[in-house]
Amino acid sequence: MIQPPLQRLEELGLNACAAPGQLLYDGWVLRFTPGQIKRARSVNAVYPSTLPLREKIACCEDLYRSRGLPAVFRVTAFSEPPELDAALDALGYARVEMTAVETAPIDPTRLLRSDARALALPEWVEAIGNLRGSPAQERAQHLQRLEVLPLPLCALALHQNHCVVATGLAVVEGGWAGLFDIAVDGALRRQGLGLRMVNGLLHAARELGARQAYLQVGSDNRAARNLYARFGFAQRYPYWYRCRPA
Repeated sequence: MIQPPLQRLEELGLNACAAPGQLLYDGWVLRFTPGQIKRARSVNAVYPSTLPLREKIACCEDLYRSRGLPAVFRVTAFSEPPELDAALDALGYARVEMTAVETAPIDPTRLLRSDARALALPEWVEAIGNLRGSPAQERAQHLQRLEVLPLPLCALALHQNHCVVATGLAVVEGGWAGLFDIAVDGALRRQGLGLRMVNGLLHAARELGARQAYLQVGSDNRAARNLYARFGFAQRYPYWYRCRPA
């Protein structure tokens, strides 16, 4: 498998989760969508900077404050500039939500016949909203983001007794599929639903032309990471968030 540069993997993940409200600021991507998901409301330091670092951090804080949001920075080991993480630490920003970015070739020999069904986006967003207990505003924002996303995608669900018991989303760009929103009914965990959903997403991704896949998973989520390893997923790099304590 030919691995892309880490920065390109960052771009793929950012594109797949593009927020309707965002700004490009001196090489940083700033997103302003309210809600629980930090990747939709954080600063992503992707490209080299030209402005002084403390000036940029202060500007970001002002921009988020003006929108009634806390400033959250998403950081990798290759964020620009390299001293960003240390600067945020010195300013009192805590490191939270360590996450692994994992990749794998989509190997058809690892896949079984899929029983996941594609749903229209409005129906799918309601289904995952029910599984997560998301409020109406977050469901509307989720649907809006997906409806305007300029990339091929497939929203899947697993059903049991005519009810949705698991969901997942595949977003494809440049031969790569990002797997997102893998959710399982909390009362039905450890029954193979996650395995079936990942299997279905990889099938759907191949049909959309993808031959490699990536996903983002909590670094300490051993159950999920062990599941993904069955499909060949392995870590490429970690990222984390920097937030001021509440």
